[in-house]
Amino acid sequence: MSKEIYEIAEQPPLGEIPQKMHAWLIRAERFGQPMQAFQKEVVDVPDIKDDECLVYVMAAGINYNNVWAGLGIPVNVIKARNKGGEPEDFHIGGSDASGIVYKVGKDVTNVKVGDEVVIHCGMWNRDCPWVKAGNDPMYSPTFRIWGYETNYGSFAQFTKVQAHQCMPKPKHMNWEEAASYVLVGATAYRMLHGWPEHAMKPNDPVLIWGGAGGLGSMAIQIVKAAGAIPVAVISGDDKVDYCLNLGAKGCIDRRKFDHWGMLPHWKDNVGYNNWLKGVRSFGAAIWEALGEKRSPTLIFEHPGESTIPTSMFVCDTGGMVVICAGTTGYNATVDLRYLWMRQKRVQGSHFANDDQAYAMNELALNGQLNPCMSRAFTYDDLPLSHQLMHDNKHPHGNMGVLIGAPDFGLGKTAAAPSGVPKAKLPKGDVHDTPHPYPLSAPLPDVEAYGDEDFKLVDDGTKVRERMHPGIISCGTGDTVGQAAKTMIDNDIHALVVIDGEKAVGVLSQTDLVLARQGRTVDDARAMKVGEVMTVGCATVDIDAKLSDAVSDMMKRRIHRLVVAENGKPVGVLSMTDLVRRLMG
Repeated sequence: MSKEIYEIAEQPPLGEIPQKMHAWLIRAERFGQPMQAFQKEVVDVPDIKDDECLVYVMAAGINYNNVWAGLGIPVNVIKARNKGGEPEDFHIGGSDASGIVYKVGKDVTNVKVGDEVVIHCGMWNRDCPWVKAGNDPMYSPTFRIWGYETNYGSFAQFTKVQAHQCMPKPKHMNWEEAASYVLVGATAYRMLHGWPEHAMKPNDPVLIWGGAGGLGSMAIQIVKAAGAIPVAVISGDDKVDYCLNLGAKGCIDRRKFDHWGMLPHWKDNVGYNNWLKGVRSFGAAIWEALGEKRSPTLIFEHPGESTIPTSMFVCDTGGMVVICAGTTGYNATVDLRYLWMRQKRVQGSHFANDDQAYAMNELALNGQLNPCMSRAFTYDDLPLSHQLMHDNKHPHGNMGVLIGAPDFGLGKTAAAPSGVPKAKLPKGDVHDTPHPYPLSAPLPDVEAYGDEDFKLVDDGTKVRERMHPGIISCGTGDTVGQAAKTMIDNDIHALVVIDGEKAVGVLSQTDLVLARQGRTVDDARAMKVGEVMTVGCATVDIDAKLSDAVSDMMKRRIHRLVVAENGKPVGVLSMTDLVRRLMG
């Protein structure tokens, strides 16, 4: 008769399924930082469906998505799953694992009890019409990330997965190494191989952001295995040897450049030209790293907001920028001229399908993909591993945690293939790239989210209660000198430009400063307002909600709106006025 529960590292006889298991659980009432959110509990071992497997987890990988699960932001994963039909009031995370198959559903044919496996995190409903038609399941509305968007991930003695998620474990890796590479490896593989019209060809230059990170270290090796030429962007010269040993042709230290961030406004000649100088210098650094003057045909992106303008500029004509995250933010800007005239492509990418995950794993099985595991933890230190990620004090590379394995270094059953890259990071290396967003946050859509999910906060204030009544204006034919004097005399930052009784634009102090660039003071003063104003006028109705007006200004990245009543300008609503009232 089987035991009701086995202790951690006490492996049950093969195929014997106890009633209960040890697990690290997250519950809504303790959402917060990882050391608070993760707690040990005992729960029932889950049942499996006909197309599923029950896997005894030897080790699990650590990813940032379960830092977010523990925090309860940007979504409450428990509530989201409950709405999708999963009844449990707890979350067992973990989206990477190595382990042994202990039970299979009646429809499972690809694995059997006793198989040593690694698990990829892509799940979907096999009965989805899109999937049944043979389409890419990544586009199915049923696609979910196992262990984040679903329950019963790898942070427990047993996990349930769909059988197609199981892949052979590399025999030359120990349990914790094998648990650490699949999520980032499969994500990188789809980014680099998932778009046939932009497929890497031998000798193609490929630029890889974050070369020493979990994603970047996988990307370098995948590019190298395809015969293309990886160039890594890193955050210090101390990581050069690490990336070169993985297969990079050269490295670029991003800290030697200061042009990062959103593009300057196209009317800002000085700012844009300074950015242009910086990005050209970065492009020259790519040539130096390559040893020849060629631009990358493919750029492996994930920082997002800070780097997309640079990636779009340095990408070769007809090339592609592929992105899977926005670690510096997701409001990115591009100079669209380079997009359309140089016929470049920006492609979003998210995890991987079976074919791509299996192909990536073949590289690992053949010794062409080092898991790049930087640190392993005991079962008791699972919350600590996530806390280090939360605090940005974790090392570069990938991390693993023991679950069922009794000690580190176990699970190897064969010698490493000679092709396995050897690379080590500097001692004490710490990852310093921010992670503001998880790998996969459920996004609002028409079917899954209703109005009850959104709490609107508004105190009922109308624009007319906070506006500055009256219009201080100028005409399109006035000189810049006249308009500037009006601003100074009235101690204001902008004028509404009126043509007849219609507001046709805004003249701001910024417009005046930009008009001065490259001109003498006298020439700038003599220019007509119509030559330098910002054409078009952002307006708001006098009876609109103040909260809506503020949101509109934020979306447009402007500081003021012209207030209209029956279509006629009657005042201005400015951020300055709102701040003055706010501060009393």
